[in-house]
Amino acid sequence: MTRHEWHEPADDGERRFNRASIHAGRWTFETTLESDPDWTRIDAPPRAYLEALRDILWRKYQRGRLPHGHVKQIDRMIEDAKRDDSPAA
Repeated sequence: MTRHEWHEPADDGERRFNRASIHAGRWTFETTLESDPDWTRIDAPPRAYLEALRDILWRKYQRGRLPHGHVKQIDRMIEDAKRDDSPAA
């Protein structure tokens, strides 16, 4: 299992911790606030979440710390999220 974690400011000034894990080709996504000890699973992460993860994965890939396949999987998820966000014609 490979785990990637990062944090960002939340709306109320607290830090939001994010976690993405890949195991056997399947991604799982979790988030929590600094004051909350429990992690909440995200079944359909928003595009902004995926784009932040992609930035982290890209930097790790450039340093030779993870395979390019992980970046490509997240790129496909971002494209799917863009299609879901676009209005139906």
